Amino acid sequence: MSSLSLKPPKPSRKISGFVPILSWLPKYDRSWFSLDIIAGLTLWGLVVPEAMAYAGIAGLPPQAGLYTLVASLLIYALLGTSPHLGVGPTSATAALLASTISAFLLGSVVGNAADPLTYQTYAAAFVLVVGLVFLAAGIAKLGFITQFLSKPVMDGFVMGLALFVAVGQLNKLFGVAKPDGNTVQKFLGIIKELPDANWVTFIIGASALALLFLLPRINKRIPAGLIILFGYILLSSVLKLGDNYGVEVVGKLPQGFPSIAIPKLPFSAYLSMVLPAIGVLLVAFSEALGVAHEFAEKHNYDINADQELNAHALANLGSGLFGGMIVGGGMSASAVKEGAGARTQVSNLVAWVVTLVTILFLTPLFTSLPEAVLGALIIHAVWHILASRKLKKLQVESKAEYWFGVITMLGVILIDVAEGMVIGLVASLLFVVYRSSRPHLSSLGRVPGVPGAYSDLTRHPENQAVPGIMILRLDSPIYYANAQTVRENIKALIAKADPPPYAVILDSAAQDNLDLTSAQMLRSLVRELKAKGIQIYAAEVHAPVQEAARRLGLIGEIGRANGFATVEAAVQFIEKGAHRQSIIGEIPTTHDSDHSSG
Repeated sequence: MSSLSLKPPKPSRKISGFVPILSWLPKYDRSWFSLDIIAGLTLWGLVVPEAMAYAGIAGLPPQAGLYTLVASLLIYALLGTSPHLGVGPTSATAALLASTISAFLLGSVVGNAADPLTYQTYAAAFVLVVGLVFLAAGIAKLGFITQFLSKPVMDGFVMGLALFVAVGQLNKLFGVAKPDGNTVQKFLGIIKELPDANWVTFIIGASALALLFLLPRINKRIPAGLIILFGYILLSSVLKLGDNYGVEVVGKLPQGFPSIAIPKLPFSAYLSMVLPAIGVLLVAFSEALGVAHEFAEKHNYDINADQELNAHALANLGSGLFGGMIVGGGMSASAVKEGAGARTQVSNLVAWVVTLVTILFLTPLFTSLPEAVLGALIIHAVWHILASRKLKKLQVESKAEYWFGVITMLGVILIDVAEGMVIGLVASLLFVVYRSSRPHLSSLGRVPGVPGAYSDLTRHPENQAVPGIMILRLDSPIYYANAQTVRENIKALIAKADPPPYAVILDSAAQDNLDLTSAQMLRSLVRELKAKGIQIYAAEVHAPVQEAARRLGLIGEIGRANGFATVEAAVQFIEKGAHRQSIIGEIPTTHDSDHSSG
């Protein structure tokens, strides 16, 4: 009897698509392991102190940041599609969590709203809702959703958020009470409190911040955050900074694996969190996907945006069950992974194991950690955003978009993060409407020496206008928001023409659909121009537009014989005065023929 070799069954494509590690782990090159171990340890050295610091932004105890890492590092390693994306709490997600829960408790009739445990309960519930919103978006395959948040608006939001976060840590650096109000009011409040500052605390925070900038300049591979974290723990323990000098310290942290629990809140409370969770989805996922795409382009691999939604969904659900924070993807952690040579998400698994060891055995070490050091870690983490001067660069590249970014930034620092986010979302939508409501209308002429070719007369003055025929190309689709503007622009061009045209050809190549408002506008325009002795012709009409034009009565208004597959065919027809009947009785699509069948 011949021996049979038993092989484990391969996972189906559907399963491996949802759990990508099943597809890449069997192909794992052992030579990568040492690189992934180094990258994982380096990542741990960054994210542990950062996560504890970000918990402070979120208004949660430091262990909440560690619990977030326990969920996110493992789940993203299993489900993520980027080998370089560093996931966990970020300054943006922490600030959004704090702003949302503070506003929610302030505007509600929740009993014990000022109780830290109540705050933590609502925060965990909100993280779960964020996870569910991510999951719904992933199931619906809405990976494209971040396209609705324009980059200028996102840059303005992130810049405002960096200022919000940095100013919010100044009280820790100076050892004074945290003032109330918006970012500007907090900054002015800190200045007023300076006479009462604890200057030992300031020396601790300022020196930690200086070292965070200095150590990487000596060697980029130095885990500056981790060295500073444990260095100042040792210094604080030896000098007893808390007892002898009044320096605020972290205090005792719970040791051991986090308990799993679903916050016991009314269903109405969960339901009221859905709308702000959608806003968090747009901001957090835009940030994470932007970072992931940046590294994907650099290293020539693909990102599955829909699967990224699923990965972030389960990471947030896990974090919420552990009492953690909102999970996002950050540039600093991703850059550290790449710089340390990470090849796969095995680096995340290594960081997860060491983080688990930290939670199980090392949390007592953090008792003496000065809060000023955590403040320094946060300011350092957002400094690259403040130093990037993205809005300044945008002012040179596009002044109109620059102001959308500025408005969003001002919304964050003059009102609050949640309100700034809403302003950013509204600004993004207004920007889309603004751009699409002012489409560019080109008047075309013959390209000399290239038969049948037409291009913009304004950009190419050497082109030849066709006598008596005005050829107009709309460089973006007509729809209800720009229909009236298009009508006015067409009439203005006709009025300026000398001599006036007797025929107008509409190049419809950019039009992929036709709504009722646009069809009614075109029908009215055709009638108005006909009354003035000007005939409208259509060219380059796509099949969906043709079908809509038939249904909405536009074909009958233009005339069945006045539609052509190309601009050249329309010009020849008009110039020859031909009156051929359509073969199929309707406007041909651009794929039907290269000549009029009109």
